[in-house]
Amino acid sequence: MIHDGFIYLATLMLLAAILVNLPVYLRGKGAQTFFKFAPPIVLIYLGMMLLCTMKVWDLQDTSAIYVSIKNPLLYAMLFLMLLRCDLKKIIKLGPKMLIGFFSASISIGVGFVVSYGIFHKLLGPESWKALAALCGSWLGGGSNMLAIQAILDVSEESLMDSVCAVIYVMFLLWVINFSKEFNSWTKADVRLIDEVGASLEKEAREDKRPLTWKNMLLLIGVSFFISSLSKDAGVMVASVLPVFDKATWTVLLVTAVGLIVAMTPFGKIKGTEEVSNIMLYIVIAMIASRADISAMGNAPVWLAAGFLILLIHIAVMVILAKLIRLDIFTCAVASLANVGGTATAPVLAGAYSSALVPIGILMALLGNIIGTPGGAFVGYLMSLIG
Repeated sequence: MIHDGFIYLATLMLLAAILVNLPVYLRGKGAQTFFKFAPPIVLIYLGMMLLCTMKVWDLQDTSAIYVSIKNPLLYAMLFLMLLRCDLKKIIKLGPKMLIGFFSASISIGVGFVVSYGIFHKLLGPESWKALAALCGSWLGGGSNMLAIQAILDVSEESLMDSVCAVIYVMFLLWVINFSKEFNSWTKADVRLIDEVGASLEKEAREDKRPLTWKNMLLLIGVSFFISSLSKDAGVMVASVLPVFDKATWTVLLVTAVGLIVAMTPFGKIKGTEEVSNIMLYIVIAMIASRADISAMGNAPVWLAAGFLILLIHIAVMVILAKLIRLDIFTCAVASLANVGGTATAPVLAGAYSSALVPIGILMALLGNIIGTPGGAFVGYLMSLIG
C-alpha cells in the first residue's frame, strides 16, 4: 500500500500516461476497435477507481497532497480550456446545430430532475449534490464535474458516471453507422454541415505554427498564476458577496478571465490543447483515485438512475430530430459533446467524417462554458425535491 503523497501522485501520472499511450502502441484491429469504444480517459477513470477499491494507496495518508494540488490544477485547466473557445465560430455552426446542442443540454437536465425525483429516497441524503456534479459532467465533460464537485464539496465516492458513460459512448458509436437511414427518416439536409466541416478542416491544415516548449511553459506559468489569483480573489469576493461560496466565485472568475483572454493574441498561442489535456488527465486520475467502489452499497440504484437519465435524453432527441429534421451527426455529437465533452465528442465526429472533427471540438467547448452553471442550476432544482 502506498502511503507517501509524492509516490501516490507519481503513480497516478505514470498510469495515466501509460493508458493514454496504449492506443499508440497497440495497433491491432481488435485493440483499435476496443479503444474506439473505450477511450483512454474512460479507462483512466475506471482503472483508478479499481485500484482505489483494491487499497493500492492509503486514502488518509495521501489526502494532503490531493487537497493541495487538485483544485489549483483544476482552475488552471479550466482557464486553458476556455482559451480554445472561439464564440464566433460556434455561432457560425448554424441554428440547427445550436438547437441540437441546447436541446441535448435541456433534455439531460430534465432527465436528472425526473430521475432524482424517482430515486432520491433510495440514493441517500444529499445525493442531489453528487448528481449535480454528474450533471456538470454530462453537460460539458470531466472539467465541469470537477468544478461542481469543488463548489459543492461532493464526496468522490458518489460520482459513478463512468459505467453509464462508457456504455453510452459505445451506443452512439454504433448508432452513427446508421446515419443514412436515420437522416432519411428525419428528412435532414446535411449539405451545410459538410461545407462547414470542410472549411474548418482547411483552417486547421493552414496552421503551420510549431508547437514549442517555450509556449507550453508560458501557458503553464500563466495558467497557474491565474489559478492562484482567482483562488485568492474568490475568497475575498465570497466575504463581500456571500451569495456564492469561495469555490463558486473562483470558478466563475476563472471562467470570466478565460473567455476574455481567449479574445486576445494570448488565446491564439499554440499548445493550449496539449497542456490543458495533460492537466485534465491528471485531475481525472486524481479524482477517480478517491472513489472506493466498495464503500457504495447502493451502486445499482445509482446506475439505474443514470440509465433513466440517458433514456429520457435519447427519447427527447429522437422526437426533436423527427420534428425539425435534425441529422444524426447533429444529434449524436451534440449529445456526446454534453455527456463526454472534449474527450469523446471529436472521436464520434471523426467516426462520421474526419472533416467534421473540429465541429465536435467546438461543440464540446461550448459544453465547457455551460456545464458548470448548468449543473449547479440543476442541482438547485433537485435540492428543492423533498
